[in-house]
Amino acid sequence: MTLTTGLAILAGIVLLAVVVQGAWAARRSAPRQSLPDAPAASNGERQEPTMSGLSNATSNVGQDLDPVGVPGVAPLPEALRAASLSRRSARIDALIDAIATVRPDAPVTGDLALQHLPPSRRAGAKPFHIEGLNAETGEWEMPRPGQRYGEFQAGLQMANRHGPLNEIEYSEFVQKLQAFADALSANPDFPDMLDVVARARELDSFASQHDAQLGAVLRANSVAWSVGYLQQCTSRHGFVPGAVAGRQVLPAAEDGAPPVLVLSFDSQVALSEDPGQAALREVTLTLDVPQTPASAEPFAAWQECARRLAEDLDATLVDDRGTPITLHAFAAIGLELGRLYEALAARELEAGSAAARRLFS
Repeated sequence: MTLTTGLAILAGIVLLAVVVQGAWAARRSAPRQSLPDAPAASNGERQEPTMSGLSNATSNVGQDLDPVGVPGVAPLPEALRAASLSRRSARIDALIDAIATVRPDAPVTGDLALQHLPPSRRAGAKPFHIEGLNAETGEWEMPRPGQRYGEFQAGLQMANRHGPLNEIEYSEFVQKLQAFADALSANPDFPDMLDVVARARELDSFASQHDAQLGAVLRANSVAWSVGYLQQCTSRHGFVPGAVAGRQVLPAAEDGAPPVLVLSFDSQVALSEDPGQAALREVTLTLDVPQTPASAEPFAAWQECARRLAEDLDATLVDDRGTPITLHAFAAIGLELGRLYEALAARELEAGSAAARRLFS
């Protein structure tokens, strides 16, 4: 073997080693990929936690995981409770709605009412609903063709997460309902605007003090995740893709209810041209407390799901400041949530109820 031949062979070996090391390093730095579907787990393998007994939650992340304060709440005044019981229906509730009535001189058909309903039943950022008192059944309901109605009521929501109802929104509501009443040759009766606005501010103050949206961040310990790998892991816990890019949800058992939990991540990664190569290093698991009935024990499920996902994804649970979440922190939050549920119930706005879901939306 000549010296030239030996050097050529040595150079080839060195080059091969460099190529192999580069490929190995690239593989280590690439996001984890999903694997082909495996057969169903045998009886000897660990089963994933189930959450079929839960219902209702939504999705925004709160400022941090510190427990919210729950001041004492006075019982609901008797006058307001009586008004609520007399006007409460499936969609309108005097606890959170300002209610106006529309009384035609004679019963009108549902067809006529539907023809003249306002095309947009929103006043600014506040929704309102219109119902009719069925002349035959005596029940409040959305107007239906072929039915007759002797009276109508319109409920304008006084507060939501956009803030309290203001004078401009109330005036828009009056204008829209007046046009509806004129079309039916009816006389509308509106509550006093100043009284409604004052009630709206008080309701908004209560809601702002008793709102809680818990978020736990799962941060990758080493290798990042691809979107496919994340979906493969979360699907084992019951999550499905949400309607918005960068969201996965744990559906509620109740049809039409908000999701139990929401897992959110960078939407740009979800929309990238090659999501298999786009890397994710953290996701957020959230629980919207007022949307979920306390009887479903959603906090326990949120905590358990966060810990199981952290285990599966090789991630650390931290709050939005990067501080690891300990068992002691979970316990402290659980105690505060108990007081929060009690305060909501004292106001007859139990978490997970229709009125609470609307108020905290």
